[in-house]
Amino acid sequence: MIKTTLKIEGMMCGMCEAHICDTIRKTVPSAKKVVASRSKGEASFLTDDAIDEQALKKAISETGYSCLSAESVPYEKKGFFRR
Repeated sequence: MIKTTLKIEGMMCGMCEAHICDTIRKTVPSAKKVVASRSKGEASFLTDDAIDEQALKKAISETGYSCLSAESVPYEKKGFFRR
């Protein structure tokens, strides 16, 4: 799994967060656990494979927000037991 975190400028309310989440889901159909936070100024989601960051940044900018950066890192599910 890969966790992608986007720094986004311009989110002011809950509706803005919903717009960002919808845009991510449309651009990256395999995205799971999509969340956006206006207070943190970021959005994050999980995927099985690497994504096209440029296409996602373009889709976000077309909705009226600014994607300042995107970072993808390997993600390990946290639980009670480690292998």
